[in-house]
Amino acid sequence: MTDPTRVLVVGGGNVGMAVALRLQKHLDKQLRRGAVQITVVAPDPYMTYQPFLAEAAAGSVQPRHVVVPLRRMLPRCRVLAGRVTSVDHPARTACVATLATAETGEPPLELAYDQLVLVPGSVTRVLPVPGLAEYGIGFTSVEEAIGLRNHVLEQLDIASSTRDAALREAALTFVFVGGGYAGVEALAELEDMARYATRYYTGVRPADMRWILVEATDRILPEVGGRLGEYAVRSLRERGIDVRLETRLSSCTERVAELDDGARFPTRTLVWTAGVRPNPVLADTGLPRNERGRLLCTATLRVEGEDAVWSAGDAAAVPDLTSDEPGAVCAPNAQHAVRQARVLADNLAAALRGAPLRDYRHRYAGSVASLGLHKGIAYVYGHRLKGYPAWLMHRAYHLGKLPTVGRKAHVLAEWTLAGLFKREIVALGSLEHPRAEFELATRSGRGPDGD
Repeated sequence: MTDPTRVLVVGGGNVGMAVALRLQKHLDKQLRRGAVQITVVAPDPYMTYQPFLAEAAAGSVQPRHVVVPLRRMLPRCRVLAGRVTSVDHPARTACVATLATAETGEPPLELAYDQLVLVPGSVTRVLPVPGLAEYGIGFTSVEEAIGLRNHVLEQLDIASSTRDAALREAALTFVFVGGGYAGVEALAELEDMARYATRYYTGVRPADMRWILVEATDRILPEVGGRLGEYAVRSLRERGIDVRLETRLSSCTERVAELDDGARFPTRTLVWTAGVRPNPVLADTGLPRNERGRLLCTATLRVEGEDAVWSAGDAAAVPDLTSDEPGAVCAPNAQHAVRQARVLADNLAAALRGAPLRDYRHRYAGSVASLGLHKGIAYVYGHRLKGYPAWLMHRAYHLGKLPTVGRKAHVLAEWTLAGLFKREIVALGSLEHPRAEFELATRSGRGPDGD
């Protein structure tokens, strides 16, 4: 009996899950008889549907409905929760740090492979801003979305229960750095939620809050085009949101956000969404990368010069065959990523059969973005939409892309019920420290029976 072909998928995000799911379908017979083995390595055993993070933070969608368990979706794959720390492609091995290796202090696991799919996604691009590491809040995971929601509501609690004017001002000032999808949608949804929530907090009015968006370039949401980007700025400013273009964060030490235009804002909330960069593991592979750190790929999604390494999404620089510009590559966005995942899986399965491969080709269709409840912008096939129609298109598009029928039904039901009942404004900050109450009880003494 010949040894099975080992396929290693590095990354369990939208692209990694889509690749493994499609490979399961193509290679079903080979998987059943053991001729092929697929291993998926991901830091978390679930995929997060990131376009719904802002709605999860605002309470419009339950957090558990924006994550998809990999083991349930990929029953014929081995799912390993861990991080690939390095790849030795000449030896066809990858080192994986898992929870078990961290607990025991053992060296990382060494996984052998025959075909490697590198789709680890991206990580937050952090700049050396003083105080950012101590006070900044990210917005790339469902855990961060839940934490940010709890944090914002806790600031309203602080503001409504203090007589300290400086503390109150800092609690009611919310600074978001980065004018891309993540920053704009998070700010817009949370501002909507907080504005609604103030009716239940004594002494706190919507006008007391200050929401600030800081963007280093001259526009926000560049993917939707200049006209809609300008409309988004006007829409946010009409709501009282302070949008500062061509401005950078200089420092945030001592809970004071200092901008390079000289403005200073005492704040207890600094959300950093100023872009992403390729996953650092790519630098430890020895594979060819471009100046931005993304793997150089052919139009078939193979890494240049390699017949056993594939990539797509944020990690890959894939030629854009629909562009008239020489050397153009596909933008690292979700629209390209999910389509590249399908072509990658098709080509990998074809390569194992010895069949010809096909090139990835997709002309950019447009973008949609939410600006809060019932507000949005959309640019689709040259057509521009604003307000409620764009918001509805945003929801319909992403509902269609959300994996599994069950999750689609849950989310649709939540949206429907949200239109019939009041918003949920409970902060469950204790979720982040579940043992805090027990630890307090143990420190406060044993009681009469325990003395």
